[in-house]
Amino acid sequence: MKKRVGLLFGGKSAEHEVSLQSAKNVIEAIDSEKYDVVLIGIDKDGKWHLNDASHFLLNAEDPKLIALNKTNKGIAVIPGENEKQLMTSEEAEALDQLDVIFPILHGTLGEDGSIQGMLRVANIPFVGSNVLGSAISMDKDIAKRLLRDAGLNVAKGYTYTNTTKKNISFEEISKELKLPYFIKPANQGSSVGVSKVETKEEFEKAIDEAFKYDHKILIEEGIKGREIECSILGNENPRASIPGEIIATNDFYSYEAKYIDESGAMLEIPAKLEEDRAKEIQKVAIRAFEALNCEGLARVDVFLTEENEIIVNEINTIPGFTKISMYPKLWELSGISYSQLIDELIQLAIERHERDASLESSFESN
Repeated sequence: MKKRVGLLFGGKSAEHEVSLQSAKNVIEAIDSEKYDVVLIGIDKDGKWHLNDASHFLLNAEDPKLIALNKTNKGIAVIPGENEKQLMTSEEAEALDQLDVIFPILHGTLGEDGSIQGMLRVANIPFVGSNVLGSAISMDKDIAKRLLRDAGLNVAKGYTYTNTTKKNISFEEISKELKLPYFIKPANQGSSVGVSKVETKEEFEKAIDEAFKYDHKILIEEGIKGREIECSILGNENPRASIPGEIIATNDFYSYEAKYIDESGAMLEIPAKLEEDRAKEIQKVAIRAFEALNCEGLARVDVFLTEENEIIVNEINTIPGFTKISMYPKLWELSGISYSQLIDELIQLAIERHERDASLESSFESN
């Protein structure tokens, strides 16, 4: 019997359009003989829509104009139900039970533990990290602290919030961090709100830009090194793909280069590395994955400096699944096709749910 997979995409996030592209690619690649897909699109206002595969996107072939085709079929979640966890909000009709949900929700309210907590309450298995791993990986400030505690190298930097931004000084920071450096929101992905700073004028604009997307920002040193990425797959025993390298043709690997401009960066897979260095990067990637309590999947981004030092940049728990995204490309070159990758991620989600279900939920004293 086919399993019913709910594909959750879109979202109230600056990365909404990226999610639409990822969903399109997953639908095209998933094994239709094994899975029935239920499309649940979330619009930018946060409303859930039950979509049809034939017309769930508008301008599907244009990354700049792609949009969710909103429907009049809203979706509501029923916490605590074991068989009818979702229902249409207009007709109040329960949907057939979903075996698993595959969230392709990048960024805020999708990758930060929010949707994961809701799905746990609704008792629906889901692909990817649980609440804790998602939340701490999304917050670059907290993630860096835990990575440091795990003995991994991270970039030097400073954190500011809305209450401390009055203390931000270009002159003081430039004494500690060599120009150029980077300013970014603490809780965003896909290079949204990230700026490279070389002058005081750029600094002030970058501060304002980063605070548009979060109440907490990071100012980090610029690392001179190669940008290497590694895909991780697994729960208790994660494994790493071959490393790949990002060779940006612009100033840095921007949002446009990742998802819109196919010539914005070169992806060199596998990265040209000595065997021992590639294995070391794989080990670091797995250590970072485990240090942040990740499960299912993640893409770990590191810098390899001229001194052969490996510096962890960030961990993405719901990496892009577009046709030019690194995560599926790395696994494909590691021997796992896009379709096989989706299949394994679904199996990992179900296994984790069954493992969690085996825990006692009540206590009886002797």
